[in-house]
Amino acid sequence: MKLPRVECPDCGRPIAAGPVAGRLNKGRVWRHDPPGQPKVAGGPLVSCGGSLRLVDLPAHGRQLEIDVDEAAAAEAEAAALLPLF
Repeated sequence: MKLPRVECPDCGRPIAAGPVAGRLNKGRVWRHDPPGQPKVAGGPLVSCGGSLRLVDLPAHGRQLEIDVDEAAAAEAEAAALLPLF
């Protein structure tokens, strides 16, 4: 699954954000190292301050909204209520 990238609130780098259960437009920034952090084998693991923060997901993940003519919708609903026999 390809996750959307959002700007980290602390370092500004584009980082993947995973969806948060129960919050359709929110995501959690994945753990990442701060910029300029030296990578030392066996050294301490240091995360950027923006790791695991809640952020707004990009708008292209919004739910589709359909503009429905109210009169046509009421007519279709009335037709659905007619008896079949």
